[in-house]
Amino acid sequence: MKPKLPFASPRCEEGFTLIELLVVIAIIAILAGLLLPVLGKGKQKAQGLQCMSSHRQLTLAWRMYSEENNDKLLYASHDWLHPESSAYAWVLGDLDFNPANPSNWDPDVDIKKSPIWPYCGNSTEIWRCPADKSFVTVNGERKSRVRSMSMNLWVGGFAGYDGLLSGGNDLVYGGSNWRIYLRMSDMTDPGPSGTFLLMDMREDSIDWGNFATDMRGWPDAPGQVGLYDLPASYHHRAGGLSFADGHAEIKRWRDNRTMPSLVPNGFVPDQFSSPNNPDVIWLQERATRAK
Repeated sequence: MKPKLPFASPRCEEGFTLIELLVVIAIIAILAGLLLPVLGKGKQKAQGLQCMSSHRQLTLAWRMYSEENNDKLLYASHDWLHPESSAYAWVLGDLDFNPANPSNWDPDVDIKKSPIWPYCGNSTEIWRCPADKSFVTVNGERKSRVRSMSMNLWVGGFAGYDGLLSGGNDLVYGGSNWRIYLRMSDMTDPGPSGTFLLMDMREDSIDWGNFATDMRGWPDAPGQVGLYDLPASYHHRAGGLSFADGHAEIKRWRDNRTMPSLVPNGFVPDQFSSPNNPDVIWLQERATRAK
């Protein structure tokens, strides 16, 4: 027979008081306020690293094509006067926000037909900055645009011509006033490590496959400089770009005129003056040289 236990009075179970709940909520809010900026910075850093990795991979694909094709460089864009040049443009397609234009959202249309696609490891992701959230709505479905990267116009040009940009004459193959690099061996000044190749462009500026740096005013008339295209600033006032030697970086832009307000589902002006803009001068120094 089991001994009887002495009678135990039931314990009174107490909950949190309202004040205690408010204190806990306040502590959680403070911790969240401290952690969220750290998490946001961590995400930005991770996206920046991924962006630079994509730039390096795409640049490597570009270099591999050149090395296997007698040192020839692909064109930054095709030329409307020379339609046969399309086969040698690094990428085709005109990006906009028109859902009827599959170049915006279908990589099979242009990306996978690029001459460098066989060197891309079957990856469409390396053509787009991970921080670029632009999209096109197709039949009610949001589809990410296929590309944020464009090529330095002065590397290859419009099928070898300058398209009358920066005071040039597009009848001169290889550029008239400013050099268009057509072979890797042409890059003697400023050299592969000092010539930018690929640039992330803003969603309201990117269209054809080139990023055009206006060379007017360089090097001794900074009051005359301006912009044709706008670089992206997806990484907190900074954007990704790569150089012809294969290295990549995240460049922080200094002048607010380089980062005007976004035009949703549209385009910013493609030519405007920006006197003494240090960002333009930085790009000019790394784009090309006078002939």
